[in-house]
Amino acid sequence: MEKRQQRRPPPPPLPFEIHSLDLEPEPLVHTQHMHKKGKKDMVFDSIPSLFNNIKSSNSDPYSEEYGNAVIVRAYPLGMVRANSNVNVEGGRESGVEPHKGLEFDSADDARQFYNVYATRVGFRTRTGQLYRSRTDGSVSSRRFVCSKEGFQLSSRTGCPAFIRVQRRDSGKWVIDQMHKDHNHQLGDVEESHPPVLQQKAPMGRKSSVEVSSRKKLKLLAEVDDGQPCSSGSISVKRVRTGANGQPIAEPYAGLVFTSPDEAYNFYVRYADEAGFKTRIGQLFRSKNDGSITSRRFVCSKEGFQHPSRVGCGAFMRIKRQESGTWMVDRLQKDHNHDLEPQTGTHKKSSTAPKKFIDEVNGGLDSLDLLEINNGVHFSSNQGNNIGSEWYRLLLDYFQRRQAEDTGFFYSMEVDNGVCMSIFWADGRSRFACSQFGDVVVLDTSYRKTNYLVPFATFVGVNHHKQPVLLGCALIANESKESFIWLFRTWLRAMSGCRPKSIIADQDMAIQHAIGHVFPGTRHRFSMWQIREKERENLRSVSTEFKYEYEKCIYESQTNAEFNTMWNVLVNKYGLKENTWLKEMYEKRESWVPLYLRGTFFAGIPMNESMEPFFGIFLNAETPLGDFIARYEQGLAQRREEERKEDFNSSNLQAFLQTKEPIEEQCRRLYTLNVFQIFQKELLQCYNYLGIKSYEEGTISRYSVRRCGNELEKHMVTFSASNLDVSCSCQMFEFEGVLCRHVLRVFIMLDIREIPSCYLLHRWTRNAEHGIVCDVDSGVSFQELKGLMVWSLRETACKYIESGTTSLEKYRLACEIMREGTKKVCRHR
Repeated sequence: MEKRQQRRPPPPPLPFEIHSLDLEPEPLVHTQHMHKKGKKDMVFDSIPSLFNNIKSSNSDPYSEEYGNAVIVRAYPLGMVRANSNVNVEGGRESGVEPHKGLEFDSADDARQFYNVYATRVGFRTRTGQLYRSRTDGSVSSRRFVCSKEGFQLSSRTGCPAFIRVQRRDSGKWVIDQMHKDHNHQLGDVEESHPPVLQQKAPMGRKSSVEVSSRKKLKLLAEVDDGQPCSSGSISVKRVRTGANGQPIAEPYAGLVFTSPDEAYNFYVRYADEAGFKTRIGQLFRSKNDGSITSRRFVCSKEGFQHPSRVGCGAFMRIKRQESGTWMVDRLQKDHNHDLEPQTGTHKKSSTAPKKFIDEVNGGLDSLDLLEINNGVHFSSNQGNNIGSEWYRLLLDYFQRRQAEDTGFFYSMEVDNGVCMSIFWADGRSRFACSQFGDVVVLDTSYRKTNYLVPFATFVGVNHHKQPVLLGCALIANESKESFIWLFRTWLRAMSGCRPKSIIADQDMAIQHAIGHVFPGTRHRFSMWQIREKERENLRSVSTEFKYEYEKCIYESQTNAEFNTMWNVLVNKYGLKENTWLKEMYEKRESWVPLYLRGTFFAGIPMNESMEPFFGIFLNAETPLGDFIARYEQGLAQRREEERKEDFNSSNLQAFLQTKEPIEEQCRRLYTLNVFQIFQKELLQCYNYLGIKSYEEGTISRYSVRRCGNELEKHMVTFSASNLDVSCSCQMFEFEGVLCRHVLRVFIMLDIREIPSCYLLHRWTRNAEHGIVCDVDSGVSFQELKGLMVWSLRETACKYIESGTTSLEKYRLACEIMREGTKKVCRHR
């Protein structure tokens, strides 16, 4: 009888996982073979001896009995790995329970220990929150929770059980917080392991040994590419085999890509093999030039903004290097939900060519898109810098506000079925635009920071010289098409009320969009962006240059004077070929004060940026959970400040400081803040001397100069026939208030009342009422009707607020409305 050959338990075939420390002398190699019947430890005197053993074992026909995991740890010769704190692998047998002060070598060891403990006690675990260091962004603590923590799924009960481990200076991870009690019944559960990327079963026995060990070792070296991981050791360089028998590389810290496009496609392929879907997460920008410095790709179940999401923490972040490549600098591979290997959900996107920057599928994730588009999935042709979780949050908020405010307006740009930019404005903002929409500031200063959301505001200036909100937006990308959609939507929301001037960034996309949607509107460049570019392009120039540069820009009085000073400046300091200075000179009419004084900008200073409307309450770095609350808080404060100024202007009077009739006239009409500007000009006019230098018919010209300063002089032209007046300083054209030079001439000519055309209705106390006073003759009836609608609606809202404070006021309000209705109906 033939003697039965005794079966030798072989180690598992590759692929495997290596953790290796670069230590001398030659290390011992310790392996753990994950056998179906248990674990078996083996020790080799060198790595080559381990490989030889594996190579010889792969020919064993019974090697399929073992799993495909082999853990290899290397230690210096003569050094024994000691973990006196807790034996993670033996946690089930030892019965060790979690307690404060318990130490682990790593957060993964803590998670494995908690999994073993949970299985023994009778519950499952999930990976909870992580906390990062403010210094270097590394993970400083982690929470591992009961799977029934929270209420995001019907199966969860808000269980409070958890442990939190914190990293110490020694590198150890210590339990510093914990809660052992559960609020649900415990029972026997199968062993709960963190999700493992399972390899699909081979079609035949031959497939398990088709690839030689030497080839797989070569693949390991290719994946590593010589890049160290964040811990200084070679970590998680694992090669898996896909369904087609081809090796699939897993991500690891230090993995390098030539572009974000390549990194995204890699993560999609990895996710497809692992069994989860991906989304594009946050991006971060440089504070210097606004370029993208890093990107995050996340599991589609990240966050809680959709019922299908469970707050999964898996992600991969890539960071741009100085060489121009992109490297994985942060990585979380563990998921808190079941995976479905080989789902094939990304096969189309992973094989089709995809330009990352131009064809990112932005907006809502795939599930949300299928719901919105009745099951038809599209892909966006443009990039999207808005996190998908923002859409659900804002749509819920918009619907709630629309139920409260019938004038609330919102719109969402859709590109091939994908949600992109968002715009919204409440009824108060829309009415304010009918009064103060002649000057608009598009504040996109979010680009100065590593923003969480591209939040922009449309801001005007009200009759108290305060900023007033005219609309808000999240801008998906900075393309010409995106800004054209934004400006058209704003125009539609504001009943076609086109601004006379707009202050916005100088990007070509914005310039083209303004020219396309607002032809005839004067575009002035944002000062914050000019200052940023000055710091970037003129950082090496001397202090003398900066002084002369400022003088050239802000003190030039004529076109010839500016050109002369500019040419002298660039030639003197050898900057004639400076690309940025050449570009700014060509665009000088959009930022140099000399060329902008003749356009109305409501007196917004030339040499400084307008204060952000929401101030400290809200900016582009405000997290998602706080956005709505801070938005409403900031808006409420601004409007409360406006109400205070309305009250002061209606109930208080400024002191008169002269006996001029025009001062009394303006005090009666202007708001307090605007009257103070006028009064200052009136007082200053007494320091000037006016001399008639020219007269022809009814037109006279006066030279008005400051007493004791021959250089400070301006020319005032006056027409006696129609009381038309103008000054070379152009203060009225720029700010809408007469200057000291014109007032000097009026006093000389004994003009006791300012003509109504020089008292802009927008600066008066009644600016929010009687909108037709300043309507240009070229305004269409449809535009005029829109203005009247918003004026009456805002007045009615205030009337309702006052008329509902008591029953008596309500009855009086109803009686007044009935009488008023009769009068309106009788009037033809």
